[in-house]
Amino acid sequence: MENGTEGADGRSKTSRSPRQCKVGRLIEVYDLDGLGEMLEVRWTAAGDDRSSLRELATEFNRRLLESALESAGVSLLDGEVENYYRLLTDDEVTSGTRVQAERTLERHGIDVDAVKTDFVSHQAVHTYLVKYRGVSRDSSTSGNRTEKIDSNIGRLRSRTQTVTANSLESLVSAGELEVGEIDVLVDINVHCDICGETLTVDQLLADGGCGCRRE
Repeated sequence: MENGTEGADGRSKTSRSPRQCKVGRLIEVYDLDGLGEMLEVRWTAAGDDRSSLRELATEFNRRLLESALESAGVSLLDGEVENYYRLLTDDEVTSGTRVQAERTLERHGIDVDAVKTDFVSHQAVHTYLVKYRGVSRDSSTSGNRTEKIDSNIGRLRSRTQTVTANSLESLVSAGELEVGEIDVLVDINVHCDICGETLTVDQLLADGGCGCRRE
């Protein structure tokens, strides 16, 4: 289904190859068979079974890290992958603890810098699902107003991402900008003045509200 033109449910798929984007390319490189389907199913699921893009990005990155460890012949205990990922990415982890975790992974034969570079953002997951798998949440619940708005915001964000990337490429071509291979990330954050919580728009829509809802 990664390269097909029609999904199991009969929906028409995009003709773009998933390998053209970062997520699709990494699925192949790290031999993560079936992960593309999992991302699609969990993003379009109903109710409590639905996952946000940020949750899917975290799950993807953990699977990627697990694959790298298994390829290096590392025997993993339950919860060890999750802990390594937290040590590598959590802002609350001290620099000393993070360096210690990185050195442990390096002793196992892991190229930590390469793996961290391969970690994907929630926007990359959105691009993969919408542009390269041809799905949207509207496909499963077209009458849901929240999902329609989510889809509209996603399209606008994708457009901003594309325009920005093309503009930067034009500067590179003209010799006015020097930059390596880049990914353009577009985040939209929403801050509530009442509870003080700041969420991405994806989190806000997926959670059904901010901290005020839990008070």
